[in-house]
Amino acid sequence: MHRRLIAPGALAASLLLAIPASAADFSPGAPGIGDPYYPASGNGGYDVSHYDLRLKYQPKTDLLEGTATLNARTTQDLSRFNLDFGLKVSEVRVNGKKAKFKKTGDQELEITPPAGLPKGTPITVVVRYAGKPSELKINGYTAWHRTPDGGVAAQEPEAAVWWFPSNDHPLDKATYDVSVSVPDGTQAISNGVLQSQSSRLGWTRYNWRSNKPQASYLATLAVGKFDITTDKTESGLPVLNAYSKDLGDNAGAARASIERTTEITEWLETVFGKYPFNALGGYVPNVKSSYALETQTRPFYSPAAFANGSNASIVVHEIAHQWYGDSVSVDGWKDIWVNEGFARYSQWLWSEKEGEGTAQELADYVYSLRPADDPFWKVKPGDPGPDNQFHGAVYDRGALALQALRNEIGDDAFFAILKGWPQKHAYGNAKVGDFVKYAEKISGKPLAELFDTWLYQPSRPDAPAVREAGIARSKAAPVKPKSWKEIAATNGVHDHGHGQEHAKNNKHDKHDKHDKHEHGH
Repeated sequence: MHRRLIAPGALAASLLLAIPASAADFSPGAPGIGDPYYPASGNGGYDVSHYDLRLKYQPKTDLLEGTATLNARTTQDLSRFNLDFGLKVSEVRVNGKKAKFKKTGDQELEITPPAGLPKGTPITVVVRYAGKPSELKINGYTAWHRTPDGGVAAQEPEAAVWWFPSNDHPLDKATYDVSVSVPDGTQAISNGVLQSQSSRLGWTRYNWRSNKPQASYLATLAVGKFDITTDKTESGLPVLNAYSKDLGDNAGAARASIERTTEITEWLETVFGKYPFNALGGYVPNVKSSYALETQTRPFYSPAAFANGSNASIVVHEIAHQWYGDSVSVDGWKDIWVNEGFARYSQWLWSEKEGEGTAQELADYVYSLRPADDPFWKVKPGDPGPDNQFHGAVYDRGALALQALRNEIGDDAFFAILKGWPQKHAYGNAKVGDFVKYAEKISGKPLAELFDTWLYQPSRPDAPAVREAGIARSKAAPVKPKSWKEIAATNGVHDHGHGQEHAKNNKHDKHDKHDKHEHGH
């Protein structure tokens, strides 16, 4: 046996090669993803590709028990990392090994794995937890709706914190498997396609799959007793709509609206291109709220949205978001116009298609509705600020910007942009500035000044700018379009009603600050 002699210096060098980077080379992931509107939202240091949520929910007590498995990859040499989550956690494992964890702040689950995780490492994080979501209050508020027969998670910009641990920001989108066990006779509704269901010992398990990247706030869960309708589109996509059995007088109007989802989607495909997801539908649980939300593949609608009868316009708005907001998501929450301006403009196009007022007539009416000293014009849709993120100006002034663009570049280029944009950024994220550049590229025209006027100036565009944009050219007062009442009835679509103080200080809800003038609340 020959023993090789190694000089001390060489030995030290070889040991250095064999030992991984020291703990000093690893650093914690940031507790926020870097969004100035919501500094605590999201986290740094990793990127999630898939969520597997295995849940059990008891409607009588509101007890939710869960095991969340996250497939992710590190984006830095990581010593510890955070998940956004509020319920009580009993165990965390990282790559199979138990990890230390503690709660910090209102919604941070801080996880320290047994050893540092090098950049680019695939990781699997398993979190076991239980709690009553309706009792979890963050700044005095819960995003979880209790219903007479269950519970619902649907809220913007945050909802996940109340029912599963996540990297809670649209920049980190992932696919989802949501498996929920509920007492027999109760259903569990989530995003995407129902893969299977089975019953055992008094409990029924529903297995849902959303197979395209999805922002965490667009993941939804509704447990209760529903009347469910199913169908298939001509192209074979499954359609599933669900209605609480106790909607009372709103039941008929809700069905008359939501059952038009397939028709509306097929029309929107002619405007925005092929529908981007694997399923269609909508659901109306018996909640006390009045808003709707574009939860991916299956929008959430409050019963109150149908208190005055059916409203196809609200369905148009939420289905339009499947392209503008869901497939193409905001890069940061200040980019909310790339969601809401387009969803509102789709309502104007529907009105045009239905012969109830053209987009031009609606633009003229909206512009004339508010004098120059109306605070409405102080809000900048291109960067409204967190207090005004869901202000009426983001919707109505946001749609005015699109009509101004349409008049400037002509229908051919305009509709080419509406179709091309969601294809270019499919399943990704984008900024307002990205849209401006894209519109300039497709139209061949400089458009920075037009967008600055309509999206970024805190004032009502003046007469020369309005004439150039082809808005309110006639000196006569514009006639109220026939569709206005139905569109205005959706102005509360994102009024989550948790109080202005909460919206101002904590910004956990999509609080709409439309003034009540002409808005049919």
